[in-house]
Amino acid sequence: MRFPPVFLDQIRARVTLSSVVGRRVQWDRRKTNAGKGDFWACCPFHNEKSPSFHADDRKGRYHCFGCKASGDIFTFLVEKDGLSFPEAVERLASDAGLPMPVMSEEEVEREKTRASLYDVMEMAAKIFQAELQSSHGAKARGYLSDRELSPAVQKEFGIGYARDDRGYLRNELAAAEVTLEQMIEAGLVIAGDDVPVAFDRFRDRVMFPIRDSRGRVIAFGGRALRPDVPAKYLNSPETPIFHKGEVLYNFDKARGPAHQNNRLIAVEGYVDVIAMYRAGFTEAVAPLGTALTENQLALLWRTVPEPILCFDGDAAGLKAAYRALDLALPLLSPGHSLRFAFLPEGKDPDDLLRSEGPDAVKDVIAAAEPMAGVLWRRALGENDRSSPERRAAFERDLRALAGGIKDETVRRHYLDDLRDRFATLWGRNAPQGSRPISARARFQPRLRPGQRPWDVAEPASPQLKAAAANMGAQAAAERRERMILLSLINHPSLLHDIWDEFAALSLANRELDSLQAQILDSASSEEALEPAALKGHLTTRGFGPVLDRLETQAKRLNEWFLGPAAAPDDARTGLRQMLALHRKTVTLDRELKAAEAAFASDPTEENLNALVAVRDQLLSATGLEAQIEGFGLASGRGGGDSV
Repeated sequence: MRFPPVFLDQIRARVTLSSVVGRRVQWDRRKTNAGKGDFWACCPFHNEKSPSFHADDRKGRYHCFGCKASGDIFTFLVEKDGLSFPEAVERLASDAGLPMPVMSEEEVEREKTRASLYDVMEMAAKIFQAELQSSHGAKARGYLSDRELSPAVQKEFGIGYARDDRGYLRNELAAAEVTLEQMIEAGLVIAGDDVPVAFDRFRDRVMFPIRDSRGRVIAFGGRALRPDVPAKYLNSPETPIFHKGEVLYNFDKARGPAHQNNRLIAVEGYVDVIAMYRAGFTEAVAPLGTALTENQLALLWRTVPEPILCFDGDAAGLKAAYRALDLALPLLSPGHSLRFAFLPEGKDPDDLLRSEGPDAVKDVIAAAEPMAGVLWRRALGENDRSSPERRAAFERDLRALAGGIKDETVRRHYLDDLRDRFATLWGRNAPQGSRPISARARFQPRLRPGQRPWDVAEPASPQLKAAAANMGAQAAAERRERMILLSLINHPSLLHDIWDEFAALSLANRELDSLQAQILDSASSEEALEPAALKGHLTTRGFGPVLDRLETQAKRLNEWFLGPAAAPDDARTGLRQMLALHRKTVTLDRELKAAEAAFASDPTEENLNALVAVRDQLLSATGLEAQIEGFGLASGRGGGDSV
């Protein structure tokens, strides 16, 4: 029986070599380093007294330096236990919790198609590389030169260029006897009942080939050279050979150096990977334009026990770091964790390398923080601890997060670590005879929605208390976030105007945050995203009820400019106004928190006046107060409608 290669890869991904071989050998404690996936034993294939049999979990291969036996998990069961290959596959599939595939005639044909797609993608990669060096690629070469990506680096990473032509790649592949069906299956051209002539998916883009762990081209990421396109970066769609949640960019090249250096660094994008390479970090990888997935995390951990996640120094980078932390926390196991490296604010690896040189990048990586420290620092920044009840809630919530760790040993040590941190935070370990420092004195309180300064320090009079109130600003901010999301769902073509700004939006509501990530995920795989396609993508990922609620709220409040019937000009005007108000409220909210902290520590009239001044500015941005001349005319409404 012939098994699909993807099925065998899934088994290898789920079953470690050491767990299979370990049933037949006793690992040598002196030479084995389990944390690095490095195992030694006396060879099970011949008699010996000193261990010369080596099993490498990271590569999934074993080798005996005595009798020269070598292979993988399947080979081991065939040669040691005398199983046939299908029997070995069946046993290991059971260990992996995978059902055995049933290969129909159609599936056999599909496997043949899959094999041919690798050839098609390799041909496309060569066409793109040739185009970069042609006269048509001059603009792309200029872009790469501006980013200090030399011809040698371009060659190393196979960078190419997709000509600004709807049919160039299609015609080139057709001349090489590639069928249109193969091009469609590979995600290189777009076709459909509503498309009269199939056209190239990638046009006028710098092309980064994405390879699997064996170095085969399976997809592309294209960086737009024009500013007026829906997505700055466009990925290949899901295909029979490409599942982006299971792949890391540059993993095929980074795996060797990662094993050698026992270090693997995950950054946020293609150019960031190349910047790390230029800075001397050849073991850098990246997810494909979306948040890190559980499968990608497992791939990192199979390579090194403590990979480093390096994030840009902005709000979007911090949000991505916290998403990764929440993903990894329940999955921690003894010896396997994450470290977090944060770049200076407003910098990505490429920016830092070009402005300050390789040493600055090396300093950032050297300063990577343990996961437990990042978890604690996030909690301190997001929670108020100004009263006994709130301190109790702070402890409860953190303990609940640690309690979600599945491994009992790691969970116990995290809870012990938190206990020590709580004791230090509350001053319980202060030297005898000294007065413990209060939490308020040592940490500026961060106020929760609805909490006001007088919850920390009473103002001078009831009148001052009333003057400082700022009720409703938080609810208004969340309402505006919902409006921004709905506007883009109904008018996704507007994304090309605000891609970077939308990606950087920090949304406090987790449901809205997840919805934002899925919108970006869908847009990164579609050149011309339509509302129906986007809604279908979101619905299949469980966001149908959220979309229904957003539409209902918009209708109830007569937010007509968010709906699909609004004219594009009105939708664009409304979106720009909402984003402007969002930027204003974010800045003012930051100033308000600083004013509240100052008033809490020193409740004087001067500090209160400063607080009230910021509050008044914030209140002016909480409603639909803006009037824009001519707004609504394009949609058949009276000019000057509120936004």
